[in-house]
Amino acid sequence: MTAQEVLAELETLGSEQTKKTFFRHGAKEPFFGVKVGDLKTIQKRIKKDHALSLALFETGNSDAMYLAGLIADPPKMTKAQLRKWVKGAYWYMISCFTVPWVASESPHGRELALEWMDAKSEQVAAAGWATYSSLIAIKPDAELDLAEIEKLLERVKTEIGTAPNRVRYSMVNFVIAVGGYVVPLLAKAKAIAKALGKVDVDMGDTSCKVPDPVEYIAKIEKMGRVGKKRTSARC
Repeated sequence: MTAQEVLAELETLGSEQTKKTFFRHGAKEPFFGVKVGDLKTIQKRIKKDHALSLALFETGNSDAMYLAGLIADPPKMTKAQLRKWVKGAYWYMISCFTVPWVASESPHGRELALEWMDAKSEQVAAAGWATYSSLIAIKPDAELDLAEIEKLLERVKTEIGTAPNRVRYSMVNFVIAVGGYVVPLLAKAKAIAKALGKVDVDMGDTSCKVPDPVEYIAKIEKMGRVGKKRTSARC
């Protein structure tokens, strides 16, 4: 399939109701308002297509950009391509999900995560924390730099109060990811979560809430799922 053929199909799947929902979450034109479930149906048909993925992201259409992440072949992604993607990720569905998922499964995930965390752009910095969270979720503890992650937890504790809105949300999720996936740092993550207290994030005109890291980590513990890694960052 070509990018134009995919866009034509996406247009038929879009709905005004879904567009309204996405608008409330920060989406901007152009996009058709395609449900994620419908995008995953297309993904199952296409599977992986690196060239098509790049072409779809290039369209700037949010639906197409999200699909691009689902059909991307992360090991083929270059640092230049990922940097271009994060720069073009103009709202959190792309900056905190699509780009981090692909980046974390690429050979450049850790390097770019750390680079993006220091960015002045709110969306890019949020993508950095989300990328590291995805790395934590898929890589065995033996392949992670635990000392570095521990320092990042302390950084969250120090900086979250003055961090931009969406970055705060990604930081909270980072603490949860450490507590949920990295067994040796569970106690540290729980201590940081407790120290954070209530984190305020403006979720816009939506019913979404900021997860309580203390409660969330406790829930993971109760389920006996601490340390259970994911096979893929993308979901």
